[in-house]
Amino acid sequence: MSATICATTAEAVAGIADGSTVMIGGFGSPGQPVELIEALIDTGARGLTVVSNNAGNGDHGIAALIREGRVDKVICSFPRQSDSHCFDAAYRAGKVELELVPQGNLAERIRAASAGIGGFFTPTGYGTMLAEGKEVRQIDGVDYVLEHPIRADVALVKAHRADRLGNLVYRKTARNFGPIMASAATRTIVQVEEIVETGALDPEVIVTPSIFVDQVVAIVDPADAEESA
Repeated sequence: MSATICATTAEAVAGIADGSTVMIGGFGSPGQPVELIEALIDTGARGLTVVSNNAGNGDHGIAALIREGRVDKVICSFPRQSDSHCFDAAYRAGKVELELVPQGNLAERIRAASAGIGGFFTPTGYGTMLAEGKEVRQIDGVDYVLEHPIRADVALVKAHRADRLGNLVYRKTARNFGPIMASAATRTIVQVEEIVETGALDPEVIVTPSIFVDQVVAIVDPADAEESA
């Protein structure tokens, strides 16, 4: 199975529906698919649930999506930073719902979805507000909280290179959430800096196989490329 190579970001994100759950890769700026997010804004899609490590920086990327009023709910680990004013304003105004998830739990809940796991018990969050209303179980004398998988309709991912089948390699820390999100969504859309011929990527360094990738678009000079270190 091979991915569709798209000529533009608009072509890549076409068809994302109102009310979709959208996973967005990145850890702050590194790995955030800014150009795909901008194209998503242009589609006019609304009522989105965004799953990401954070709730946006400055006025671009996820922050711009929130500023434009397209997001109803954010599921993330770090909603507030020194420059998270778009999320802060929307949250204080009651325009955005927040589900706060510890970062390890967030990663594992996404990974569980990709692995077909129905749920898992973790000690993280036990005894805190984050465990309210959740099943609790003691195992070998340790208290655990039941967490459920997070699945998405769409994942927007930034990788470094793709071949024409859609196999992906990443650049340094920009790898972060991309691989697990790509395998936890019904549809995965990827922006890369370069598309190479099939066979040009060393199979030993491919991180995300093409079976998890639906659309790929090349962005020659992506935003924040230099921040992936």
